[in-house]
Amino acid sequence: MRATLRWAQADLRTHRGEALFIVLATAGIVASLLLAAALFGYATNPWQRVFTQSHGAHVWIHTGPSADAARLAELDGVAAVSGPYPTAATTVESRGTRATVELRGTVEPPGSGRPLLTAGRWLDPAEPDGVVLESSLARSLWAEPGDILTLPGTVRTLTVLGVADSAEPRYRPGEQPGLVWSLPSTVRRADGRGGQVIGLRLDDPEDTDYAVQRAVTVLGSGAVSEVSDWRQARAAAQGDNRLLGQVLGLFGLGALVAAALAVHGAIGTRIRGHLRDISVLKAIGFTPGQVVRIFLLQHLAFALLGAVVAAALTQALGRLIPGRLGDAVGVWQGLPGHTAALFAVPVAAVLFIGATTGLAAWRAGRVPPVPVLRAAAPLGGRLSGVARGALGLRVLGLRLPPALVLGWHKAFTRRPRSLATVSRLALPLLLIVVALSAWTTIDRFHSRPEQIGLAAALTVRADESLSDPDARTLLAQNPRVAAVHPGVEVAALVPGQTGTIALRGLGTRRDPYPFSLAEGRPARGPDEAVAGQGLLDLLDVRIGDWVRMTVGAQPQILHIVGRSIEPENGGRVISTSLDTLRENDPGLRPTLYQLQLRPHADPHRVAAELTASAHGRFDVHPVTNPADGLSPLRGVVVGLIAVLALIGLIELLTAIGGTIREGERDLLALKAIGLSPRQITAVTVTATGCTALAAVLVGSTLGMPLAHWLIDVQGRSSGIGAGVAQGPSPVLLLLFGTAAVLGAAALAALPAARSGRRRLADTLSAVA
Repeated sequence: MRATLRWAQADLRTHRGEALFIVLATAGIVASLLLAAALFGYATNPWQRVFTQSHGAHVWIHTGPSADAARLAELDGVAAVSGPYPTAATTVESRGTRATVELRGTVEPPGSGRPLLTAGRWLDPAEPDGVVLESSLARSLWAEPGDILTLPGTVRTLTVLGVADSAEPRYRPGEQPGLVWSLPSTVRRADGRGGQVIGLRLDDPEDTDYAVQRAVTVLGSGAVSEVSDWRQARAAAQGDNRLLGQVLGLFGLGALVAAALAVHGAIGTRIRGHLRDISVLKAIGFTPGQVVRIFLLQHLAFALLGAVVAAALTQALGRLIPGRLGDAVGVWQGLPGHTAALFAVPVAAVLFIGATTGLAAWRAGRVPPVPVLRAAAPLGGRLSGVARGALGLRVLGLRLPPALVLGWHKAFTRRPRSLATVSRLALPLLLIVVALSAWTTIDRFHSRPEQIGLAAALTVRADESLSDPDARTLLAQNPRVAAVHPGVEVAALVPGQTGTIALRGLGTRRDPYPFSLAEGRPARGPDEAVAGQGLLDLLDVRIGDWVRMTVGAQPQILHIVGRSIEPENGGRVISTSLDTLRENDPGLRPTLYQLQLRPHADPHRVAAELTASAHGRFDVHPVTNPADGLSPLRGVVVGLIAVLALIGLIELLTAIGGTIREGERDLLALKAIGLSPRQITAVTVTATGCTALAAVLVGSTLGMPLAHWLIDVQGRSSGIGAGVAQGPSPVLLLLFGTAAVLGAAALAALPAARSGRRRLADTLSAVA
């Protein structure tokens, strides 16, 4: 054991840089995997915690005020009922910010779907104008207990008594109204459209679709205006955090594989370079098992050190990371599975690295105790016909430098080993190309939102006192507004009546709305529509199919002629022209206006100008860009690229060391034919550069389609749909490849120069 430790200590002193790189790469990989686990926990468990503690309802059904919703308590499979509660749709304002809300009348907190107070107190009959806001609505309004809310167009005010968490869908401006709990008397005094809502908690959550279908059958489709279930609420609550977790997990696993292969290659190269040392170890009494354990345990110790460092730093400093990552780690550390994940992830990473390095260490145990005489032929092998022809080739009257030809020949003469080296180096480069594609796709969302379904920058909802012509005139008067598209968005029941989708009528046939299409064609004719990927998946339909939906008691049949990129509502959107909807309802008037702005116009400034020009009769909201929630992904991408570059550097150093060691016997032949030390150095640098160039070509060629496939798969699963992927520009790829090749050549220059200046006596001793 003492001899084993002394040999390991001597080897560590000789290869300090390689050991440091392995430790750092393992630390980066394990940290990425731990952050991915934190983001997954943050995405799922907060909603699950609220749902469990509040005894949440699996289905919320909105009906008209005359429907007998209480009958739903008698349905089979319904374990508990929340409500029915009277509701009213209205608008509230706080500190200049408006929000469309649903007032829900109740006195006592319900037993099922109970709001969880996070600040303030519950409703008090002694304060008839007191309300409790759902937490996401409170954040949007910058409201807290004690603040006063106004109802635009009236002199009434509401006092915020508390803020509460709820497992129902969160407030989204222009898409999902905010939830406000109030006394029934407050709801009755509201001027908005009235109705009622009831929540059903089921014995089996998997029976949600069936329960909704039964409920709609009992009440009648005309009585049901909207249905939402726990799956939609959970998906909305997870949002972009799940995407961040998936990206971190994917790249963490990819980096783990790359690091394991890099360590495997490093051990294999070191074994080939230390055959005499291993033979000496066996000659003095080391068994094959002991030799295997030396190499295996040494690299397991490096991996273990990196994993422990990553786990300690994540636990101690993870919550200090700015933005969503820090919040995710803070929440994750309070979840029940945190300790198990903090232990399991590093252990799994260390075991995986150990498993991949076991084969190379086993080869070390097979080295005979008596060194085998090396072949007399040069290690590089005989020159091929192509190489011999290239030595005599002239380009523009100049002969190709021998160092260039010999370096190229040296890089690819041993095909199995060369292919393995190129493959190991290409893997981190491939993942870097995928990361750059993710970065470019996010930039596309910001710089060219019209290409990913966000042609409009502002959504305006006009007061009922404004007629449609007057509203359009006021909006078009602003010099920064390029186009005004009137529209309507309503909730529609899907076939089978198991859920609701968003039905939109935007633009007219004369002035159509510029939808971003990924497949098919625009909706130009009567009854034609385009749909998002989420809707196609929900209804299991394709382009060319006809779909039937119900808006209130009115059926609507549309012909899907194209697939649009829909970043809203999980892609569960079907869009047609306003003229098509007016064919069923001639009295239909626009309820919203989508505004396209001129280039370089500031949406927030335009929104303020429109609100001022309409004297408060416009409710203006910027269109939500999904990329706004992906801003933390930029920092993630930078960190991942750094980890992958570190892994690539380890593999590159291994390749350089192997090239120099295997070229020691060629050194005599190169000096014999008259090559100077500088030319000999150029041979090794060229060989390294050619290996790096081949890896760059392989990584770029495979990375681009892989990146498009991964991004499109994620887009399809989120409902946005395929077609949003954007690869890095050719210029960026060229710069990336050039930097990789030149960096590899520069990294090989110093050790190659040292090898080229070795004395003949040293070289003879090395090949003896």
